[in-house]
Amino acid sequence: MILLGLTGSIGMGKSTTTAMFADHGALIWNADEAVHRLYAPGGAAVEPIGQAFPGVVVDGAVDRTLLAEALGRDDQAFRRLEAIVHPLVARGRLAELAAAEARGVRLAVLDIPLLFETGGDAAVDAVVVVSAPAEVQAQRVLARPGMTRDRFEAILARQLPDAEKRRRADFVVETGQGLEAARTRVAEIVGTVLSEDWVSPRRSLPKSSERSH
Repeated sequence: MILLGLTGSIGMGKSTTTAMFADHGALIWNADEAVHRLYAPGGAAVEPIGQAFPGVVVDGAVDRTLLAEALGRDDQAFRRLEAIVHPLVARGRLAELAAAEARGVRLAVLDIPLLFETGGDAAVDAVVVVSAPAEVQAQRVLARPGMTRDRFEAILARQLPDAEKRRRADFVVETGQGLEAARTRVAEIVGTVLSEDWVSPRRSLPKSSERSH
């Protein structure tokens, strides 16, 4: 099974692009959705987060607003949170991918906003970066309910710059050129990585060879 890591800064069109890959039969694994499941009632992260950050669990679930407030009060809080959440996310991802491969799924797309920042690019066959001009990105993000320029800039500060993402990408999908252009590019990428002679730029073995993900 081919693993594509898909990433891009806020407002670049990742959700729309992953849906296009799904239209080609790809399994989509979304990091944000995985975290939401971990924070929900019964989620594996609820108890350890409640112990690490007292008061942030409400009605059996992690309250994201309270958690954000707790993170803002402690410079080391993000590291403690990541130490809890990242291993749980990774475990769930591996289990889901193994099940998909057993079902014969040929292509999986891992939608991970902080793919490069967390080193996730080392575990995939190729990286797809979703990109758009800065003015298009800002227009999209600032149109979201409750979004402010300060909040937008704070989010960008935690993300690798778009230019650096593009430099490190194996494929780029431009979403500022319209949906049809993006669909055409996605189809090209799928055709390339599923072709019999394609060799991953990040792995030494061709896709037809046995390897473990």
